Formats: sequence, C-alpha cells, structure tokens
Amino acid sequence: MISPVLARPKVAAIGCGQWGRNIIRNLSQLGALSAVSDVAHHVASEFSSRYEVPARRFEELLEDEDIEAVAIATPAAFHALHARQALEAGKHVFVEKPLAMSVPDGQQLAKMARDRQRVLMVGHVLRYHPAVRKLLQEVRAGRLGTVRHIYSRRLSLGRFRTEEDVLWSLAPHDISIILAIFGDVPQRVSAHGRPILNSHIADIARVHLDFADGVTADVAVSWLNPVKEHKLVLIGSRAQAVFDDTAKWPEKLQIFDHGIDVSSGAVRVVRAEPVLVRIDEKEPLREEFTHFLACVSASKTPRTDSVEALRVLRVLEAAANSMALGGETIRTRAATVTSNISVN
Repeated sequence: MISPVLARPKVAAIGCGQWGRNIIRNLSQLGALSAVSDVAHHVASEFSSRYEVPARRFEELLEDEDIEAVAIATPAAFHALHARQALEAGKHVFVEKPLAMSVPDGQQLAKMARDRQRVLMVGHVLRYHPAVRKLLQEVRAGRLGTVRHIYSRRLSLGRFRTEEDVLWSLAPHDISIILAIFGDVPQRVSAHGRPILNSHIADIARVHLDFADGVTADVAVSWLNPVKEHKLVLIGSRAQAVFDDTAKWPEKLQIFDHGIDVSSGAVRVVRAEPVLVRIDEKEPLREEFTHFLACVSASKTPRTDSVEALRVLRVLEAAANSMALGGETIRTRAATVTSNISVN
C-alpha cells in the first residue's frame, strides 16, 4: 500500500447517496474533502453543514481550478458522462464501478485520461480489502497450488436499483478479484438472469467464466436473498481458501488444507482444520482513497486503473449479452493480460 502523503489534493465529492456519503466521510477524515455536490441541493446542503465544506453545482466545481480531483458516486448510467466532463476540465477522476455501461465508452475515458495525463481510478473497493490483498499474496506465493476454480456469492436483501440490474451493480466486485487472481480474461462467458420485481431489471444472476487450461469461475449475485452472504471460495491443487466478508475480522480469511487420498483405490477426503489467516483490520474504502490521493499527488498509476476497469467491463458486457440471448455462450478475445496481483 502506498503510504499516505502530507499534501492532500483537493477533492470534490459528486453524489451524496448511500455510498457517496461513505466516500465523503473518508475524504473528510483524510483531510482532502473540499466540496460536495448532488442534484438534490438540500441533500448536498446537509453534508455541507456536517463536514463544513461548500455545496456547489457540478459545473461550478469543474470550473474551479483549485479543485484537483473529483470522486464520482452518481448512478451508474451517468458514470461515463460525469467522468468525461471531469477529464475534459482537467481533473483527476475517481469513479465508482462500473467505469461505464459499455466498452466503447470505457475506452474513450481511458484514452482521455492518458492523453491528458490524468489519474483515472475505478472503485473496485474489494481490491483494497486487507483480506483480499492477503489472499492475492497467498495465491502468488503458491500457498494454494494451482487455482483451478473460483466461485463467489454476493447475496443480500436490497438495495434495489432501477437504473442498472443486479449484474452491473454487484458482480464487478467479484469479477475484479477473479481476474486479478487468474491474471487473465476469460475466453468464454455465459450468464443467466431473471427479473422478479421489475419486468426489465434482473434481480438475480449467475455468470460462468471459462479461462484457458480448463480454469473456471462462477459468480452468483442477488439482492433478493433473505440472508446476506458475501463469500469467495478458491479451489487450488494444494489447498482451498475462503474469504467471507460477513465474518468477524479474525475469521474473514481461512485456508483449508483438505486433501484427497486415492492410495487405497477409493477416493477418500482427508480433512484438515482451517487456518485463520491474520489480517489487519482496516476499512477498505479508507485504504482505497488513501491510495487514490497518493496516486494523484505522485502521478502514479492506480491499482484499479482504466486498464483493470476495461477488463471487468468486457466481462460484464459479455455476460449482459449472454443474458439477453438466454444464456448463450459469448466468446471473448483470448488474450493474456498482465496480472494485477500485487503485494505492495
């Protein structure tokens, strides 16, 4: 993790909704919050009073040369528009996931950031979770052997969306982690989704990813599950790992050295006690914005930059196309990518 810097960039928070208020809190605690903005001015005024920063219109913030960066937490359908406007104004940009709702829009933003030499970082917050970072270190060190399969379940009751379906809302988290672990994009993607509350919005979805060498992953997402479950399971040739974000901190990351014995001619499972992996208890969002501020100050490339965001976006778009075609398998470009696994 990049260490916090003394000189904080001035950042305006765009969007004061349920997640935006968490961003505002963290930026304030990090000494970087300079203004807030929301289409509902009375909402922005509330946060303006609470954090003692001005509430201003988005257009005004873009014209203010003292504002170096913006943190965008508006509805997903507006991410690309607001990020593009901010980049055109010369601002560094943090934008919540997904980067955009289409690959071409995401590619345009990535090019703009490169051309203008601006930091463009996407809010794949779990990539900054201490347990996920430790898990990636264990994978890189070979603790699990060769990871052959990953499955994740991100299930809860609410929050319901009307702009984007459950795939675009929840799946980016786990897809980002899976791509980082495998260091590759899948060759084939298939997905099924079902609208239950609304005729045009999928409330539950399941995505299957086929990578090279027979490696696979499955992602299940729902905002209609009565019990909250945020769990990622890795099946390796040597051991298995479970990241359970609903567990208490000492139990969030566990490794199981279960073995399979075939010496007698029959398959026999040799069970082992779980190993609790020690991790530091830190708020992932705080870690994420500490990283963003450091990248802006030092002109560094973020861990979850536009390249990372486009990989995730490609998978999301393929899954959405598959869902629209009733689960038909969508082939993606077979291209090995540089792994985002990092131990720093």
